[in-house]
Amino acid sequence: MAHIKLNNEELPGIVGLLNYRPETARPLLDLAETLLRGPSTLTSGEREIIAASVSYWNQCHFCHTSHAAAAVAHLKSGINLIDDIKAGLPNTPVSDKLRTLLHIAHQVQRNGKNVTDDDIAAAREEGATDAEIHDTVLIAAAFCMFNRYVDGLGTWAPEPNEAYLEMGERMAHVGYGKY
Repeated sequence: MAHIKLNNEELPGIVGLLNYRPETARPLLDLAETLLRGPSTLTSGEREIIAASVSYWNQCHFCHTSHAAAAVAHLKSGINLIDDIKAGLPNTPVSDKLRTLLHIAHQVQRNGKNVTDDDIAAAREEGATDAEIHDTVLIAAAFCMFNRYVDGLGTWAPEPNEAYLEMGERMAHVGYGKY
């Protein structure tokens, strides 16, 4: 049960919050759509991995699992990716560039001032562009906000990974304009 009376208590995580305040939902959904599905040299699957990783580090089960499920849909990788993201992707082949960007995202998640010149240089050495570095930092910062929104209002979340697969498909292939 959320900390506030939602319009529909059956809607989990951020979905119930978006339904509660449609006027704040629109800019949040537009931000998610732009960051995760808009034009970028990073694939939507890579960007969903960044979002899911930050959410896991923030201990936001709903956001981690829903965005990891979106990564599963984009990458057609199978449900095991959800737990592999939690473990730091030891069983998922990802580029060294993505690993350096995930390191930057983790630094942002801890404290934005933790990102160092060496972190940026390492990402550039692996081929990351300024736009990719920018977007990684913004995804990490935005997901810190989304995670705190979801958990700060005490929303509920289904536990099993399987409960998120349909939502992940919808996020990946329909987008964030509808909730």
